[in-house]
Amino acid sequence: MTFDGPAQSKVHICRSIDDINAADWQNLAGNDYPFARYDFLQALEHSGCTNAATGWQPSHLVIRQQGQVTGIIPAFLKNNSRGEYVFDFAWAEAYQRHGQPYYPKLLMAIPFTPSQGPRLLLTPQLREILDSASLHKLLDKATTALGAHSWHLLFPNSADQALLCQPQTPDSSQLHRLGCQFHWHNAGYEAFDNFLALLTSRKRKSIRKERKQVSDQGIEFQRVSGSDISDRVLDGFYVFYQATYLKRGQQPYLNRDFFERLFCQMPEHVHIVIALKQGEMIASALFLSGTDTLYGRYWGCLDEYNHLHFETCYYQGIELAIDLGLQHFDAGAQGEHKLVRGFEPLLTHSWHSIEHPGFRDAIANFVAEEREGVRRYFEESKTLLPFRQTENDKGG
Repeated sequence: MTFDGPAQSKVHICRSIDDINAADWQNLAGNDYPFARYDFLQALEHSGCTNAATGWQPSHLVIRQQGQVTGIIPAFLKNNSRGEYVFDFAWAEAYQRHGQPYYPKLLMAIPFTPSQGPRLLLTPQLREILDSASLHKLLDKATTALGAHSWHLLFPNSADQALLCQPQTPDSSQLHRLGCQFHWHNAGYEAFDNFLALLTSRKRKSIRKERKQVSDQGIEFQRVSGSDISDRVLDGFYVFYQATYLKRGQQPYLNRDFFERLFCQMPEHVHIVIALKQGEMIASALFLSGTDTLYGRYWGCLDEYNHLHFETCYYQGIELAIDLGLQHFDAGAQGEHKLVRGFEPLLTHSWHSIEHPGFRDAIANFVAEEREGVRRYFEESKTLLPFRQTENDKGG
């Protein structure tokens, strides 16, 4: 499936990542952001996690100029909204109530991954000559070619945000949504205690108390990375991962085969923190590392222990980020409870284009109100951070 693109280019829609040369993909994606790597998306597809049956039909957009690949946009044709983390279920329900089809839709995102990063894998030359209007026209054409009713691009980084953003006009179909996450930032800490020293005395004591309550339960932690992750560790991790979903009455998005491929093909990015009690695994958390950011992705346990989640997912993650010399720690979506633990609010972005004019207007009004609410929440969240404001609070 091919159509004309901007700057005398041709755009090909590839229904499998295997139809794209791995070197071409990696030349554009690089290794800074692990989720955009060819190996990551190939592992999802080859393990059966992303296909038409799961609602994630690969439909990657490949841009060629004079026969050379100058751009790739990872994309999927979706027949549901599961695993996206920018929620449009209410929009789909409104369509259904009025007898209109909401699906299929074209989604530019990393499956099951609410982490901000590159979504437009473009050469610098193409990025320089591409403007927002031509980009939106390209995505509109792809939507039409696939028989979809809308397109959605989730969690782009700042460079892609700048390219996506266009002036709002009365006939614009662009919808820009905001979200809010909480990320930890490394101020050159040499150890966890250096981070604690910047918190207020009350918050510092609270975190120390939480960590002590975990150790007082006889729980210890072990970190395993890359090729050192054994089948035994993988088996234990996957049991805990499944439990997180099954406790909520849901089936997990990812199968064991995916994780096995991930650990085999991208070992330099993978880290597992294991919680042990009397030598037995009781919980674990999976982290992926990029060039400057640690990403906390999946965790699970079978039994409940006091503060085990905070220790395994947050405090152990902070220590891992410090040890790896990483500047940021993205511990995943949601979680106001991260604020009091030193995670700072961060605005996330998504862009949407709705074909149906009546629904487009209604959704545009909703998105405009939502943006204002998110901005207020973001500003209010900044006032709740636990960092010391004066020199008078150094005790504890």
